[in-house]
Amino acid sequence: NSHLLSKSSFHNSASGHVIRSNCLPLLHRLQSFSNFILTHFSHFLVHSFYDFSLRQMDANGAKSTTSAGQCRLTPLIPLIQDCSFLYHFSVRLLFKLHSIAPDVLLGHRERFRDLFTSLSQFFNRAREIEFFKTIIQIPDLPDGPPNFLRAAALAEYKRPVVVIPNEDRQEEDVEPQPEFREAPQVPHQMGASEASLEQRETESDGWKKEPEVLKPEIELIKSEAQRCVTELKSQVNRLEAEVEEQRTNKQVALVENEHLRMEVEALRSANVESSSRCLFCAGRAQAAELRFTQLKERHAELVTSHADLMKKNAETVKILSSTKQAEDHLLRTKHQLESEIESLQQEKRNMVRTLHFVTHHHYMLLKDTYTHRQEHDSSLNHPYFAHQTGTQLNSTLAGLQAEREVLLRSVREQEAELNSFRQQAQLQQSSLQQERQRSSMELGSLHAQLQQQLQEEQFSLLQCAVVEAEGIILDAVAKLDDPIHVRCISSPDYLVNRAEITLGSIDKMQQSHLAYLGNKNDASGLLRAVTQFSHLAADTIVNGAATSHSAPIDQADSLTDSCRDCANHCLQFLKDLKFQPTLQKADPSATRYTVQRILTLGQDLRPKGQDVLKEELGRMVDKEMIATSTAIEEAVLRMDEILTQARKDTTGVKLEVNQSILGSCSDLMKAVHILVTAATDLQKDIVEGGRGAASVTEFYAKNSRWTEGLISASKAVGWGATQLLDSADRVVADKGLFEELIACSHEIAGSTAQLVAASKVKADRHNKKLYTLQQASRHVNDMAAVVVTSTKHGQQQISDHGLMDFSGMSLIKLKTEEMEAQVRLVLQLESQLEQQRIRLGELRKRHYELGVPGTNIEKADEDNGFPPPPPPTLFDSTPESQAFAQAQPFTSLQILGLIILAHRFIGTLHLSECVFVCECIVFRDKMPLKCSHFKGNSYNLFW
Repeated sequence: NSHLLSKSSFHNSASGHVIRSNCLPLLHRLQSFSNFILTHFSHFLVHSFYDFSLRQMDANGAKSTTSAGQCRLTPLIPLIQDCSFLYHFSVRLLFKLHSIAPDVLLGHRERFRDLFTSLSQFFNRAREIEFFKTIIQIPDLPDGPPNFLRAAALAEYKRPVVVIPNEDRQEEDVEPQPEFREAPQVPHQMGASEASLEQRETESDGWKKEPEVLKPEIELIKSEAQRCVTELKSQVNRLEAEVEEQRTNKQVALVENEHLRMEVEALRSANVESSSRCLFCAGRAQAAELRFTQLKERHAELVTSHADLMKKNAETVKILSSTKQAEDHLLRTKHQLESEIESLQQEKRNMVRTLHFVTHHHYMLLKDTYTHRQEHDSSLNHPYFAHQTGTQLNSTLAGLQAEREVLLRSVREQEAELNSFRQQAQLQQSSLQQERQRSSMELGSLHAQLQQQLQEEQFSLLQCAVVEAEGIILDAVAKLDDPIHVRCISSPDYLVNRAEITLGSIDKMQQSHLAYLGNKNDASGLLRAVTQFSHLAADTIVNGAATSHSAPIDQADSLTDSCRDCANHCLQFLKDLKFQPTLQKADPSATRYTVQRILTLGQDLRPKGQDVLKEELGRMVDKEMIATSTAIEEAVLRMDEILTQARKDTTGVKLEVNQSILGSCSDLMKAVHILVTAATDLQKDIVEGGRGAASVTEFYAKNSRWTEGLISASKAVGWGATQLLDSADRVVADKGLFEELIACSHEIAGSTAQLVAASKVKADRHNKKLYTLQQASRHVNDMAAVVVTSTKHGQQQISDHGLMDFSGMSLIKLKTEEMEAQVRLVLQLESQLEQQRIRLGELRKRHYELGVPGTNIEKADEDNGFPPPPPPTLFDSTPESQAFAQAQPFTSLQILGLIILAHRFIGTLHLSECVFVCECIVFRDKMPLKCSHFKGNSYNLFW
């Protein structure tokens, strides 16, 4: 209210002051009026703005986003508009005063400088408030006040214009210049009798000189007004183009909004499905928990049985020790018996030797007896000695016989004793052999029992380890469907590391399995391998599921399925290890294959470009920038060579077209070279300002993603320049298409935009080199548009010249061409037109048949997986509503936007989505559109 009262008092005082000042001379009236304007303008700014609005907001702590703050700031909108107009009026007025008497206006210039400073502070402070950013566009004032002492400064002055986006701005006319020549009529109206004759003559001389003085000023004002009109017209055209672009963006935003709504609906349905799936997974988790409880109970039973087996093993060890003691006693007894047998055999050998000696002695005695007998027989032949010798021989024979009897008796006794000893030794040897056989049999049975118990014990330990491993794998599988685990995210690098270690554990477990099959008495190696494998496989499965949460949909599904397959194969392998019949055929090959597939998927999910070391990124950036700049310079030189060659080889329209296209392409290459140079300079500023104490290489390595973006963008720019050069060369040589040039120019514009975006990521927004880069990007876009325009114009020129160039034809040739054209037009084109009409009718008929329910085609469409089209909206035959009756038809620009959007969506969307997009576009402002003749999926739109 205080603000409005202040404005009212200002206008009242201003009007009265003007009326009172009509009686003053021209210069005095202008000075007093400018003094009044400056005074009230300054008063208006200081008291109205600071006292009533911002100071109160600062004191109360109000914000522009709250309702109270917006209520306090709303009256400042007309204040900003009035200040802009008053500033403009004051500047023009002071320029006018300085053209008359600049020496006496020092005080006005000082006051205007204070006014300019206050107004700049006002606009800068208001521009920082969030409320004004969406309501009003506050103009920018120059860095310093205008130089009123220089007349040419009026041509450099630009009027500050306040723009309100929601208001329709009308084209402003040229400001009417003040006609000071009517001022001399006022003294006549106030009464000429009061003025003296001398004063009239003085004023008359001043009036006569005034037109001559004001004539150059009027010419300057007219040229300024014409320039302002031209600028305003261009600004209006630009704003209209921006408005049209905003409308197009609005249409696209509406379409995207509808797509997002459809995605939200799909997500809601997916959420319902996920909730049901969660319930199912909860049931599965409960079943898994029950199974885990059973396995835990089984594990407890196995532990108990293992303890019993350990007790039995201790008892068996005791029995084995006692058996070994008995075996040792038997061995000692055996050794004693063997020593006794050895002694008996030695006695036997001694007795045999004695017997041999006695027998030999007996043989000698017999021989002596035989000799004596022969001697006796011979002596018998002598009668003298016969009687004596017979007596001696009889006595000797009697002694020998007696000795023989004694010897025979001793031999018989010794043989009997020897036989008894031999029988006793044989009996002892047989009993010892039987005892040895019995001991060896007992030892074999005990050893077999011990081996069996040891193998059973080792296998029971293996079963316990396998059961524990199955529990670990099942716990990892349960996390695949756990909704809490969805928030867990892992990196592909860690997944690759886990998968590689798991593959190594699989190889180690296979070797341990083969070693256990060769020696079942020792299962320690297989136990360690199974335990390590179970933990690593579970870790791989869990990290695979966590990695799939941040991966694309297709790769995430494939990774999840691979994790499930890995878990199933692991459980199958552990099941084979758990039972004796399947222990031999347990093979981890399937598990190795699934882990290898997980490893491959993890490597595919790694960010591209990691094959380059981070230390090399800095060198690669400089290398790519230099290569891009070199490629562009070579392209410019090559373009000049192509243009020179074209001037030699072509003439006429072809030469004109080639010069236009190659000139625009060369300008585009030069603009791209300027942009690459600006990007390189900005990049150096970014590195120098952001690396701190680190080196350039460390900065690039630390910001590897940004560096890879710069490398990719520079490569794209260099590739686009090369492609544009090749396309221009082919077009000039009549071997290429004009559309290739258009596509290459678009590609260069896109790649330069990518380079600018990559450079802006880490640049300071107040950096002057960033502004230079943005200007260069705009220049590249303009040059790309020039290339497209010149290409299309040249293509049109060549086509028109090729069709209408009949200068080299004779009369007969012209008549022949005319006949051929008529034949082609009348016969061939009409027959083709008729065929196409028949084909169009069949297509429409077939299109209508698609809407009939229960047909095979509809089933085939359902099998293809496309979403069904929305049901047609049928309009009744009621008269049009008032909104439709009063709506204006489409403008040509709106129709063109509809056609472009429809053309963009036809190639990528389903028929139902295209129709939905068209409906969104058509009905956004309730345009007068009638839809009729709907049948099935056919939509015929009549405007």
